[in-house]
Amino acid sequence: MELGEIPVAATLASLGCGNPTALAELSPGEKVLDLGSGGGIDVLFSAKRVGPTGFAYGLDMTDAMLELAKRNRQEAGIENVQFLKGIIEAIPLPENSIDVVISNCVINLSADKGQVLREAYRVLTPGGRFAVSDIVVQGELPPALRRDMESWAGCVAGALEEDTYRALLEKAGFVEIEIEVTRRYSLDDIVSSGASASVASLSPEERAGVDGRFISAFVRARKPEKQEA
Repeated sequence: MELGEIPVAATLASLGCGNPTALAELSPGEKVLDLGSGGGIDVLFSAKRVGPTGFAYGLDMTDAMLELAKRNRQEAGIENVQFLKGIIEAIPLPENSIDVVISNCVINLSADKGQVLREAYRVLTPGGRFAVSDIVVQGELPPALRRDMESWAGCVAGALEEDTYRALLEKAGFVEIEIEVTRRYSLDDIVSSGASASVASLSPEERAGVDGRFISAFVRARKPEKQEA
């Protein structure tokens, strides 16, 4: 499918860090949920991939993005889509109702990532797939940098450490957890995200230790087929 089939406005509003619709390997007939759907591009892509027998939901908490997404849906002429207003920590869908949960650089922005993962697990059908793009930290960061991360701009602000991300997925109940690096961010990338003052306060050794520590990742997991009683 070519990008030209999706409205330009949706493309410009998709400020993510990966391509979760490709990652998820969607199949006709599946029901998909995009957490933090923004302008709706990933939802529209998903709806095309699952076809008329499938369905794609987008969840966003901002009226402006929901309005843009609905306009883009109309412009694209795609019917098997619904955009929902709400927060990703409290998904307004019933349990066991979604085959695939996707997200594009949004979960890392949540203040309660464990709750987001529990909610994703709840709405997934047994055997359902969690397939998101997100920003992840590999290893520990210098304390000065970790303290200042809350004030950063962009996706790196709330990035989880890789082992913590795995642990939260496991605690939510997920199995078959994989975290695949898709891009490694240099020190210059971190500085340009809004952390120039924080980086300047680090020693040369600390700066060298941070270089390449932030990654864009494909995070995959599955809800087990059989649930424990």
